[in-house]
Amino acid sequence: MKEIRLIISAYLICAFFMLIPSWGIMPSARSETPPSAQSRIAVPNSSFEEVEGNMPKGWTTMTWQPKADFALDSSIAHSGKNSVRVSSAEGADASWMIVIPAKAFSRYRLSGWVKTQDLEPGTSRGALFSFHGTDIRTKAVIGTQGWTRLELVFDSGANDVLWLNCLFGGWGKATGTAWFDDVELELLSTRALKPQVTIEATKTLPPMSKYIYGQFIEHLGRCIYQGIWAEMLEDRKFFYAVNAEDSVWKSIGEPHSVWMNPVVAYVGVHAAEVRLKGNGRPGGISQGDLALIKGKSYVGRVVLSADPGALPVEVSLVWGEGAEDRQTVSLEDIGNDYRTFPLSFTAGASTEKARLEIWSSGGESFRVGTVSLMPEDNIEGFRPDVLALLKELDSPVYRWPGGNFASGYNWKDGIGDSDRRPPRKNPAWLGIEHNDVGIHEFLDLCRLIGTEPYITVNSGQGSETMAAEEVEYVNGASSTPMGRWRAENGRLEPWGVKWWSVGNEMYGDWQLGHMPLQDYVKKHNRFAEVMRAEDPAIKVIGVGAVGPWSEGMLAGSAGHMDFISEHFYVGEQPGVLSHVSQVPREVRRIAQAHRGYRRTIPALKGKGIPVALDEWNYWYGPELYGQIGTRYFLKDGLGVAAGINEYARQSDVIFMANYAQTVNVIGAIKTTKTAAAFDTTGLVLKLYRAQFGTLPVRVTGTPEPMDVMAAWTEGKKALAISIVNPTLEAQSLTLSLKGLGVPKSAKLYRIAGTDPMAYNEPGKEPIVRIEEISGAPFSGKLTVPALSASIYVLEKNKR
Repeated sequence: MKEIRLIISAYLICAFFMLIPSWGIMPSARSETPPSAQSRIAVPNSSFEEVEGNMPKGWTTMTWQPKADFALDSSIAHSGKNSVRVSSAEGADASWMIVIPAKAFSRYRLSGWVKTQDLEPGTSRGALFSFHGTDIRTKAVIGTQGWTRLELVFDSGANDVLWLNCLFGGWGKATGTAWFDDVELELLSTRALKPQVTIEATKTLPPMSKYIYGQFIEHLGRCIYQGIWAEMLEDRKFFYAVNAEDSVWKSIGEPHSVWMNPVVAYVGVHAAEVRLKGNGRPGGISQGDLALIKGKSYVGRVVLSADPGALPVEVSLVWGEGAEDRQTVSLEDIGNDYRTFPLSFTAGASTEKARLEIWSSGGESFRVGTVSLMPEDNIEGFRPDVLALLKELDSPVYRWPGGNFASGYNWKDGIGDSDRRPPRKNPAWLGIEHNDVGIHEFLDLCRLIGTEPYITVNSGQGSETMAAEEVEYVNGASSTPMGRWRAENGRLEPWGVKWWSVGNEMYGDWQLGHMPLQDYVKKHNRFAEVMRAEDPAIKVIGVGAVGPWSEGMLAGSAGHMDFISEHFYVGEQPGVLSHVSQVPREVRRIAQAHRGYRRTIPALKGKGIPVALDEWNYWYGPELYGQIGTRYFLKDGLGVAAGINEYARQSDVIFMANYAQTVNVIGAIKTTKTAAAFDTTGLVLKLYRAQFGTLPVRVTGTPEPMDVMAAWTEGKKALAISIVNPTLEAQSLTLSLKGLGVPKSAKLYRIAGTDPMAYNEPGKEPIVRIEEISGAPFSGKLTVPALSASIYVLEKNKR
């Protein structure tokens, strides 16, 4: 997952809605009036003459790779008084950007003027005009050139809004200076849309791998901790000092009565030592904001040592301010050596403001090594409500532990007694890594939900020795050094994990241990060799990124990988059609690139390296569920459905796809402290995994503005037809079936709504649901509701 990402500004979204013309956002499925003589679409402030402050009105700046300098330049212009300028001495990928409402499935002419000075493109294009999120772009200008007119005729495709870039760099960093002026967009023609498709049931495509429905969980935000894992306490091993700004632990009594003692540390670098005054007043530590449900039982443990005068030490679960609003466990048998004491409570009230207190009214001192609290109904440390949803999701494979996290993670920190595992600062993200969930727990999770594990080794700051030892620990016999260690930690038999990735996004300068491609190819090969030496049966996935990086990895490491990974994330587009179409377009772009590599890279002659698209998703919006815990809407679910249709079309190239991520962090499932629910994207993944087919068939025609795909279910028992309508209107689809009779009715599964921004919240009645209709009418003419993803299941021998 990229740490640096594109965040489209709310300013641009608002600007879009102010600019929508009377014909509206969505394309009509009916004939359009031919363009009039006045077919020029106004690019707002196209010559940059309207100014607000020091900015051209309506325009904003975007920087993908720093560092760029932006200016409204009144000393140089193609016409009028102003142009806009982008310059960089260090190298940048940046743009001036504006949003323009457009008609989908129409032909346009884009033109504008560019001037450059000493522009060195490096690995980028240069200075050009482009539309963000598409492959529509003009030629580029480089070097030192006077005002140059750039022009491009293009089809808007499934875009009802266009993000126009005056682009400096583009897919790489450029240096120098570029000026832009007088940008125009002209509507040439619009297609009359009459959605119709032919489904050729006997013409099958390569099978669609079940691993397309993979998932990805990372030690980030509230994905694992405060998400899948049931631990209620944060920083339970005192990474931060009690009362520190970043600590959730506060002292009870005098603020200076708690000292972080490094000499008597139980885990990590210190223990919380409470020094009592002996005056009868309680002293101790407390953590608040815990969520309890009345009548529910909670269990845990505390590791303590104490001086005789401090006894007894009390541990209280508190749910109110009254004397009776607490339950206390009194501990007497405590000595100078640390001991673990069990805890058990039953909540007397429901609240999200409960607290755990560890305290004494005695004298001398007591020390807290670590403490844990979970609901009693946890399943081997995991939340049962989340496990239930994960089972419904039925993903066949889970990638772990990262992501960027993997490049700074030492897997040995996460094995052995969980109370003795060291807390660390998360190496890639905010917060603390408790190391409560390591290899054993991850593989327990996979067993509990019936999925296959996929482990990413640390090829960033890690070494090939560390990776080889990890493979031996997981897959080696108990007679090997690492296998013996595994057995000592409670697992005699090897797990036999099949899927292993060498690193994560090593092409990016945000990645710990990032290095140039030529060096990383050698590093990858060393890793693959030693990992395969430990277990020749493993499948190795290499780091890819369409362009020079994937080309270099495939050319230099084809013999050292079984699959190559790719990642993509897309942001928000204000037009629903544009928003939805981003996902299938990205899937298609990656597949097409890799087909090209198979033709042009000698190392791939007679050998195709399938793609593991092991991170993909929408990524935008406020963080409501912890770091990167964004909410998803009906329109995002429709985009995921269209993406699955595209995965079916690209089944010859893409073998695995791991939705990133499963819980809370841009997650398919969202949680509060006491509830969990499917987000809209999760509902779609659940539906398609259960009901869409695995053997795609040929679908031809002109389905626009909809997306239509079909596939046979297992054993060719039924044909599943997926129809995604991302418009605000019901659409009529003419459908011809070849090789299969048209039944009068079919089973129908549908997710639909009237509001593209509809969403679900944990703990509340869901607004977006899966609707199941037995015996739904079916014919060669279907009416498809607005904002819907539908799967018709046609049984083979039913008429």
